[in-house]
Amino acid sequence: MNTELMLQYCAAGIFALAVLHTFSTKYFLHLAHQSKHHAGLWHLLGEVEVVFGFWACVLVLLISAMVNQKEAIHYLEAQNFTEPLFVFVILVIAGTRPVLWFVQNVVSRIARALPLNTQLASYFLCLSLVPLFGSFITEPAAMTLAALMLRDSFFSKAIPEKMKYMTLGVLFVNVSIGGVLTSFAAPPVLMVAEKWGWDIAFMMQNFGWRAAIAVFVNALWLTVFFRRELCALDQDAGTDSKAQSATATIPLSVVAIHFLFLAATVWFAHYPVVFLGLFLFFLGFTEAYQQFQDRLMLREGLLVAFFLAGLVVLGGKQEWWLQPILAGMNTTVLFFGATGLTAITDNAALTYLGSLVSGLSDSAKYALVAGAVTGGGLTVIANAPNPAGYAILKDYFHEKAISPGGLFLSALIPTAIAAVCFRFF
Repeated sequence: MNTELMLQYCAAGIFALAVLHTFSTKYFLHLAHQSKHHAGLWHLLGEVEVVFGFWACVLVLLISAMVNQKEAIHYLEAQNFTEPLFVFVILVIAGTRPVLWFVQNVVSRIARALPLNTQLASYFLCLSLVPLFGSFITEPAAMTLAALMLRDSFFSKAIPEKMKYMTLGVLFVNVSIGGVLTSFAAPPVLMVAEKWGWDIAFMMQNFGWRAAIAVFVNALWLTVFFRRELCALDQDAGTDSKAQSATATIPLSVVAIHFLFLAATVWFAHYPVVFLGLFLFFLGFTEAYQQFQDRLMLREGLLVAFFLAGLVVLGGKQEWWLQPILAGMNTTVLFFGATGLTAITDNAALTYLGSLVSGLSDSAKYALVAGAVTGGGLTVIANAPNPAGYAILKDYFHEKAISPGGLFLSALIPTAIAAVCFRFF
């Protein structure tokens, strides 16, 4: 067996171990709470944001040992880390107090206008309207905003653990499908849109209306399911009052400048040298007007970027087995196969590999992308924005850890609804 073939097998094995590790993080965190001497090590291994970065380091060391150090460095340089950098920047900007306040204010105004209990309306809008915003401000930004709003208004209160898991499952699925109204906001669409000639009109006609139906149905049934718990919450401590308390101290000019930085980052999403430069200017602006800021989410953003960068490094060696699988499926099998494969690999990587398959029919292209976004909520690794939501909300779960099995089960119903909308409508 030659060295390259052996390296491919080893890389696939390391990737499998990394996926298995993500499903075991809660066990490691439990060990961290029980251990007296090695709590730090178990806690590190229990951080889901560290998992893929850790195993990516193992892969790079393996390449160095099996080939040489120069080849390992060349492999790293050949990978595209634009997406992890973009998610880091967009997470930090979207998580600032002025941006969060503006979206909270919009949601609270709409919630008050609806003929519903305020908590019911706010919960419904957090899981429907905000994920659909992702088609315009990008999915990572929508995930950040929705997770922060859910954290402040619901997760920080005494709600059942079951409600937290089911909310997270619907949030992940709705963000994954809510970004397909345009051709630039969802990572799996972005990977193929230019090559296949998919513009905004095409996305609206073929994906957008189906996604909107699925998003609203998912948000509606979950809101109805937990209506008693939501109505029982103390409304005085809700999103509306918190948003209004911050309103008086944030000038609209500051809010507008934040959104200009956000828009510029989205516009130059393909050019890290540009959006990173803009981000440095943004950091300077927040420092100059820090009276309008809370703590910037730099740590959370860096951990999410580390996770995604590790996924890029590990995913770069999986083409040899993923691409033949995709090429050998008919449209129906391809749709459901892409949905299932997304659970164990990033959906953007999946659609990118599918775009390399020559001779794909239009129906096969649709099935691949629709399946990839449908399965984007099944696991934390399935969609690039998921680690951002995970990082924001994980502290509010038992032992400050989210069970991968619990997330998977909670995402099954919204995933099935999305599948029906994309496949049978």
